[in-house]
Amino acid sequence: MGVINGAHVVIYSRDAEADRAFFRDVLGYPHVDAGGGWLIFKLPPAEVAVHPAESTSHEFFLMCDDVAATVTDLTAKGVEFTQPVSDEGWGLMTVLRLPGGGELGLYEPRHARAYEL
Repeated sequence: MGVINGAHVVIYSRDAEADRAFFRDVLGYPHVDAGGGWLIFKLPPAEVAVHPAESTSHEFFLMCDDVAATVTDLTAKGVEFTQPVSDEGWGLMTVLRLPGGGELGLYEPRHARAYEL
């Protein structure tokens, strides 16, 4: 794969402490403290896709094996979903709200997963 051996995702937040607590306590992601409580989380396997667009903004989606079960589990933990699950053809998708006000897509892919290569 060459010299690139990972990727670092940045989520901007109006309440970074609350969103860090969400990733730590609700999602249970392992983390390191980079200093002063600045948590950096280990993510599940990931992949990147490049889509044609006029905008140069980027999106971050979480993936799961069973979106209905994941929604049920996270709802029981107090997570708010801002969109019902929809069939997008390439997968089943919904959107969850972070405590800091931002949103993340969550989907159950129907396509082959690149991280399984």
